[in-house]
Amino acid sequence: MSPELEIQLIAALVAVACALPGCFLVLRRMSMMSDAITHTLLLGIVLAFLATHSLTSPLLILGAASVGLLTVWLAEALQRSRRVSEDSAIGLTFPLLFSIAIILITHYADSVHLDADAVLLGELAFAPFDRMIVGGADLGPKAVWSMGCVAFLNLAALLLFFKELKLATFDPILAALLGFAPAWLHYGLMASVSVTAVAAFQAVGSILVVAFMVGPPAGAYLLTDDLRKMIVLSAVIGVLNALAGYWAAAWLDVSIAGGIAVATGLSFLGIFVLSPSRGLLSAVRRRARQKMEYRERIVLIHLRHHEGSGDEAEELGVGSIHRHLGWPRELAGSVLRRLEAEGKIRIEDGVVKPAADTRFR
Repeated sequence: MSPELEIQLIAALVAVACALPGCFLVLRRMSMMSDAITHTLLLGIVLAFLATHSLTSPLLILGAASVGLLTVWLAEALQRSRRVSEDSAIGLTFPLLFSIAIILITHYADSVHLDADAVLLGELAFAPFDRMIVGGADLGPKAVWSMGCVAFLNLAALLLFFKELKLATFDPILAALLGFAPAWLHYGLMASVSVTAVAAFQAVGSILVVAFMVGPPAGAYLLTDDLRKMIVLSAVIGVLNALAGYWAAAWLDVSIAGGIAVATGLSFLGIFVLSPSRGLLSAVRRRARQKMEYRERIVLIHLRHHEGSGDEAEELGVGSIHRHLGWPRELAGSVLRRLEAEGKIRIEDGVVKPAADTRFR
């Protein structure tokens, strides 16, 4: 397999692994928690490195996941104090822990290949050079295996606890009453986010992890109300963003992670504008239709009040009705034409009349 294909495969696996827990973060309105976790996991990595003096120790993943859970607990503890809001609690927690990690790196590990840039930006272009060698056989990039395992574990956990996660997400009180332990489910989800982030940070960086965890699920949320479809759509959108971002970055000769993040943002923007049910254009059309329906009802009510009265010719005259409605002439004319086309009114001798089958309500 060529390095180009390996890079795209790694990016696609990261997209799928992030999309699975990301859907529940979006539904729980905890999207920014992914940003906090992907930054503070650096502290767990640093502490584990200082304890083991190895960048390949599995304790690095354990340390990062533990600090990710600590981030969640601290943010929620601040929020439960009722002194700060949820976003403020996140904004206070992750800069503190991230800054401690930076201080520890600069003081104790400045000569080690462990820095904030690697965590934030990553470098997909170098991922294929870190190979998995077993018994002299080259099994491909390590990132493919690590992200493949994480994606598989996330999918397995989702299939195993889908009903519980769904209920705890949409109705945590009922989940608690039924004995589903929503707190354990919540911290299990946060642990999944932490493990996914630490597995992906070396290849793609935390910025792209956040983009994959938020962008595709948020876009899928605008396209469907079905949770299963949302999960599948978010994974598909994430993979398409990864491929499109890679080729755009190769064409422009720019950062691959940056290109994929931009593609993710642009795809969400496109869905936000064009979504058939929740898109910006559909909302504009819906509001325009509601305004027109409201104006039609106003005309029909005015017609009902003045039909057959002595001032009918003045109140319901085609050339004068706009003055009594307080509308511009052009607006009144367009509403009358629409009502006439719909068969709700007829015009006789310049006076608006109800159609024969019109029923006022």
